[in-house]
Amino acid sequence: MIERLNVRWLGRVSYDEADALARSLHSRSGNYLLLLEHPHTYTLGRRGDDQNVLVEPESVGAVLRSVDRGGDVTYHGPGQLVIYPIIDLPIWRGGLVDSVAYVRQLEQVVLDSLASIGFDAYTDPEYPGVWIGGAKVCAVGVKVEGRRTRHGVAINVDTDLSMFDHIVPCGITDRGVTSLSKVLSDLDGPAGATSGSTESTKSLMEIVAEAFVSSFTQEFDVYEVDDQSVAWREPLVLQSDERRRSIEEQSAEAGVPVRLVSRLQAASVEVPVADPTFRRPEWMRVKADLGAEYRGLKRLVRELDLHTVCESAGCPNIYECWADGTATFMVLGERCTRACGFCLIDTRLPSAPEADEPERVASAVVRMGLKHAVLTMVARDDLDDGGAAHVAATVNAIRSASPETRTEVLISDLRGDLDSLDLILNENPDVVNHNIETVARLQRAVRPSAGYARSLALLARANAAGHVTKSGIMLGLGETLDEVSGALTDLAAVGVKIVTVGQYLRPSEQHLPVVRWWSPEEFAEVARIGEAAGINHVESGPLVRSSYHARSSAEAAASPALLETGLTR
Repeated sequence: MIERLNVRWLGRVSYDEADALARSLHSRSGNYLLLLEHPHTYTLGRRGDDQNVLVEPESVGAVLRSVDRGGDVTYHGPGQLVIYPIIDLPIWRGGLVDSVAYVRQLEQVVLDSLASIGFDAYTDPEYPGVWIGGAKVCAVGVKVEGRRTRHGVAINVDTDLSMFDHIVPCGITDRGVTSLSKVLSDLDGPAGATSGSTESTKSLMEIVAEAFVSSFTQEFDVYEVDDQSVAWREPLVLQSDERRRSIEEQSAEAGVPVRLVSRLQAASVEVPVADPTFRRPEWMRVKADLGAEYRGLKRLVRELDLHTVCESAGCPNIYECWADGTATFMVLGERCTRACGFCLIDTRLPSAPEADEPERVASAVVRMGLKHAVLTMVARDDLDDGGAAHVAATVNAIRSASPETRTEVLISDLRGDLDSLDLILNENPDVVNHNIETVARLQRAVRPSAGYARSLALLARANAAGHVTKSGIMLGLGETLDEVSGALTDLAAVGVKIVTVGQYLRPSEQHLPVVRWWSPEEFAEVARIGEAAGINHVESGPLVRSSYHARSSAEAAASPALLETGLTR
């Protein structure tokens, strides 16, 4: 029996990112079912024959990855539902687990799920996988280490079958492959997949995924399911005139741009009607402190021509932090190449990085006598490395100028590029911070150029490399407490040690609306949930931002193992 299963539909995720995430989840406790699509990818199992890859993968727009599952070569790509169960198997005789029985169970789950929506599929004792009409519709390949599982199944739902022409699928020369959409086109179509008022609003991919989850929970006797998935639907771009008018009317009523209303609707968020009485509660009000410390730091920032996220993002804690002599330096300019729906930072075309900026930041750190320096960055998708080398150079400059200063970096996702991430990690910052920003369902609405799985994978990689990891979440965008709990569970599952949680504040009428204000008592409950999930320290409160109490949060999160890394030096 599985007490609790965390189900996550993640959308389209690169193979490398999914593998990093799966390995991190596999290394800890907790049962997960990851459902996703990959971009064009060929994977070659540990006993595979590379002669079965018939072309250079790059020539057909794909990549090739050697993997540690069983089986030969197969294809993953858009329109294929890939499912990675990461679960604990029951102990079999001699303290072992029955891997063969597990493969048979996965095949049975696929059979039952396809049967439930009208497809007549079967297994073949000669070959693993699931078949329809003499052609393979689902590949199965697993790895079991100890009691924990990785890899899984891949169901061809609406896959470009021509991509299989460039390999010998699974090393089988006398059988073909098919997809569920091809089966439907060749036949009248299973009733469950083509009719019914509820089903007709869903894609075939979504129908198959839901059927699989249902069958999996029955086959593996799951007691509780926690489904915190990225919204299925993309924001509505092409739509009927009636639908467009509805969105435009909502936009006018709410005072929210049409593009944001579309994103929120796709994430099932009810956009609040504009209400002039919807004011900040008392606990969100900040008293300005323009004392000598604040004015002195402001002069220093201007003198060295530096940018701070405190100013650029309109942080409500600027007076408290600057009066305390702390600031978060924002490198790579003050213009971002992304347009997230919550952020005030300028999105005009950015300038080239300033070569002397690392030394100027280091000079400020020395003059301020900082024991804990925080660096953040704008997203620089215009640069080959996403700006990673510049961030790394700034960490290095601070270390050279002030060896006793701890460094914390708050970085973008670097478009998921592992080499770029390594440039930063190799400089050994004391804390690696990357914000997941919101719960899974709201990712596409809040930050359409990023990805939930990509962020988790980045944090997983940094943690696996031995770094103290940190992340942050905003509340007030339409999430539920259960969804926040799910996000905290995911962050804990990839080894995150510190999490900040604060109230979202709308920077302007061109940004996402505040759906509700979370109370101080609710923030306290979120902190309790996060620390119960295994996060060392959760800084949670209405005015908390990513760098708020950064030094004390890092020290509060320190364990004996972290002390050895020099976190509290």
